Amino acid sequence: MAMNVGSPHGDDEVLSTINTTPLVDVMLVLLIIFLITIPVVTTSIQLQLPKETIEVRETKPENIIISVDRDGRMFWYDVRLPNAQALVDRLKKVSTRDPQPEVQIRGDLAANYDSVGKVIYACQRAGITKVAFITEPPARGN
Repeated sequence: MAMNVGSPHGDDEVLSTINTTPLVDVMLVLLIIFLITIPVVTTSIQLQLPKETIEVRETKPENIIISVDRDGRMFWYDVRLPNAQALVDRLKKVSTRDPQPEVQIRGDLAANYDSVGKVIYACQRAGITKVAFITEPPARGN
């Protein structure tokens, strides 16, 4: 960084140039602040997102397993249910147990979201508080 100490002849001249170094420093600091705060400002909806944890669950005999195949048919263990209302009726019977059993949903990969959503809605209507999804772990090496 250079410094101007006057002319070598000893003349006292008025310097009419503007030193832009402090201006550039301030502008760079402001640019960095804006770059950091813009991603925070662009998310306008305040949400508390769930944290994903890997949890090994034990299968208990009191757990209820509901399967949904690729055609949207619902099964209570291995018994096919005719409609969603039959599922709600069965779930209402087991929702009064103490402790309440956990409903585990096995959804086929090719099943519509609507079919699985009907099972979740049936659990909600019956008053079931514990619902989980059964998945397969990914193949090793992927």
